[in-house]
Amino acid sequence: MVVAPSPAVRSPAPVLVTGFDPFGGSHVNPSWQAVHALDGRVIAGRRVIGAEVPTVFGRSLQRLAQLVEEHQPALVICTGQAGGRGALSLERVAINVNDARIPDNAGAQPIDTPVVAGGPAAYFTSLPIKAMLQALLKAGINAEVSQTAGTFVCNHVFYGLMHLLAQPRFQGVRGGLVHVPFLPEQGQPSMRVDEIVAGLSLGIEVALATEHDIRKQAGALN
Repeated sequence: MVVAPSPAVRSPAPVLVTGFDPFGGSHVNPSWQAVHALDGRVIAGRRVIGAEVPTVFGRSLQRLAQLVEEHQPALVICTGQAGGRGALSLERVAINVNDARIPDNAGAQPIDTPVVAGGPAAYFTSLPIKAMLQALLKAGINAEVSQTAGTFVCNHVFYGLMHLLAQPRFQGVRGGLVHVPFLPEQGQPSMRVDEIVAGLSLGIEVALATEHDIRKQAGALN
């Protein structure tokens, strides 16, 4: 008797999380420190793939597109450093503008240029940021909904991600950007890397479990 081979069991689509390399003279970037710690973990049954993208206009989007094509994730969360903020900032909107206050890591400093020529003025995140915020605050993790991702490489990547995910072949893939504070050794306000990792882990879990975001004022969620 010939026994037919069992069909291969496909693993659930992974979660892609990205962080940036250090920039602006710093020796460390907390976004990459946290993402590196998340790489290989399993959250809600899905493997987390952590990857570093360069703090460089253009090249960062090329790297991000390669990662999305390679891994075909169910969820993409890009992270970046936001010095001066003391909470995990769940970004609501990405705008189609590059306006760099300082040069990127390749020495480029675009002023008033589009991220995508002819693209929409802005994209909203597809992450359930209010539900994520509520869970983070209940867990005692400092968090906020932010209405501006800036105009440096973080916004560049955020906009590029949402533009990519707007393509029909990526229908159903959710994505967005989370800004993280300095590490304590970089200055104040700050957050320890283990707190950032815990917050991102919880955010991923909520994003995977929440189909429709809650509708409630951010200030009333705690």
